[in-house]
Amino acid sequence: MKNLLYIGNALSNKGKATTVIDTLSRHLKKNYKVKIASTKSNKIWRLLDMMKLVVANKSNTDYVLIDTYSTSNFYFALIISQLCRLFKLNYINILHGGNLEKRLKKNPKLSGLIFKNAYKLVAPSNFLKSTYETYGYNEVLHIPNSIEIEDYKFKEREISDIKLFWVRSFSSLYNPEQAILVLEKLLQLNYNASLTMVGPDVDGSLLKVKELAKDKKLNVNFTGKLSILEWIELSEDFNVFINTTNFDNTPVSVIEAMALGLPVVSTNVGGMPFLITHNTDGLLVPPKDVSSMVNAIIKLKLDNELRIKLIRNARTKVENFSWNKVKSKWEFVLS
Repeated sequence: MKNLLYIGNALSNKGKATTVIDTLSRHLKKNYKVKIASTKSNKIWRLLDMMKLVVANKSNTDYVLIDTYSTSNFYFALIISQLCRLFKLNYINILHGGNLEKRLKKNPKLSGLIFKNAYKLVAPSNFLKSTYETYGYNEVLHIPNSIEIEDYKFKEREISDIKLFWVRSFSSLYNPEQAILVLEKLLQLNYNASLTMVGPDVDGSLLKVKELAKDKKLNVNFTGKLSILEWIELSEDFNVFINTTNFDNTPVSVIEAMALGLPVVSTNVGGMPFLITHNTDGLLVPPKDVSSMVNAIIKLKLDNELRIKLIRNARTKVENFSWNKVKSKWEFVLS
């Protein structure tokens, strides 16, 4: 059995959102020996923990998987990748974050140190695959994020009152304030509408969104972080899923909404048009455009035939994201 190290932010037990390192590592453990770093909340201790894991296992590791983001954690990937090079370990960058192109532009030399020396580059979306190809990285493999499709009961929902559902970490990148403005606009247009927002705070955005809702005298339900099973159960009560982000790759929460039969209205940014085909399995609107998102939601309410077509097509599409279909791609990479 091969030995894998998985380097990333495994912080779901520290109040943060569940991420790919949690789900993918669980699947990989069925066929590989997997060690993970790190669960440390403090960034310095987390980096040291990651480095310690690599050093301690340098002689008995087959592959090192490195979650690679565009924010400050980009430097984690840089340091760990160079440590792997020092010990002649094959490392695989798993590319996350719709804003990684900014790193390729702003830090081409540092990017080259990481990506040109990688054993493989894996992109969960064709968006990032195509982005990297434009910068000369022509061997990027597309392996989508997976879900346990059998956990997601498909349900066709009527829309009488508009019940909006937003699931994401509260971060300025994801523009959660727009959800509040969308609710406000719907109420101004005399639609019966409500909003529930699920997710942990990342950068203080949760407080800002709560203050915005309070200022506008809107009754918004903030649940905080929920487990996947908890928010799946909660989703039964809602009929429109909104994704308000300004930057994105292929968010698992949107894939999950599609699996559940929630019609999705999303901003048309980053990897979203690679995941959602407008008017086929979801609706895409320009970023930061409250009126366009509101109009799309109203369209779902008024056009029953369109809504049913979208949700059925979306469920069919995301069935290709089940682990049973994705695992062979990982087996190929780790062979």
